[in-house]
Amino acid sequence: MRINTSPAPRTGLRTARIVRGAAAAVAAPLLLVACSSTDEPSSAAAVTITDQWVKAADGGMSAAFGDLSNADDRPRTVVSATSPAAGRIELHEVVAESNGTKTMRPKPGGFEIPAHGTTRLRPGGDHIMFMGLNGPLRTGSETSVTLTFDDGSTATFTAQVRDFAGNQENYAPDHANGDSSTGAQTPAHDG
Repeated sequence: MRINTSPAPRTGLRTARIVRGAAAAVAAPLLLVACSSTDEPSSAAAVTITDQWVKAADGGMSAAFGDLSNADDRPRTVVSATSPAAGRIELHEVVAESNGTKTMRPKPGGFEIPAHGTTRLRPGGDHIMFMGLNGPLRTGSETSVTLTFDDGSTATFTAQVRDFAGNQENYAPDHANGDSSTGAQTPAHDG
């Protein structure tokens, strides 16, 4: 194989300089737009998750937990989530009933993360509910979760699967049977 080491002809060098100059002229306004202070960062860019984990389960249901922190000057809201580990995911809260029992239900409006604040997802509190697991979640394995924010941006994180004995809550409505019309309560999951 022979490599040509002779210098480029002057016309080729001049053409290369003109092309580079034209590319720089086109790119400069784009850089200014991208760096503009009027652009709002997306929720996905402002929110981080730490201490994330998912409860081990052989099948059925599970839940994800962690600390959602918002570095922005305005609140951010998680409105939905997905994961390859489950057929359906809901954002849940646990509320105390007047009789002392705890009831788990979808959280209206999602999880709001205050400006420069943290929202904690915990067993017995707000959590990301995995329903219709696509297979067992084994201790020590990992799964990904994608959060969708109210501005349409998304962020994906990986969570380790851990053992957890869990809390006992009731469902409202009857999520265990996939019926959201009855309002009946059924025995709880461990999240």
